[in-house]
Amino acid sequence: MKLPRNVSGQELIKSLRKLGYEVSRQKGSHIRLTCLNPKGQHHISIPNHDPLKIGTLSAILQDIANFHHLSKEETINQLFG
Repeated sequence: MKLPRNVSGQELIKSLRKLGYEVSRQKGSHIRLTCLNPKGQHHISIPNHDPLKIGTLSAILQDIANFHHLSKEETINQLFG
């Protein structure tokens, strides 16, 4: 699956709930999400922009894929497929 276009920060946050991420705080236009699971704790900041820049979205998805030991393609399928 191709990297989706025109994804807002809020849409990405909703999708990340599928992987166990919850909003932990917000400072300005950036929202911090935390995932707690047996593998440990993972924090990621999502800019509250509409739409997210493609490079920013790609970097966020790669970071999430690395933490969950998935490929970027599998991560995209789980979140948007």
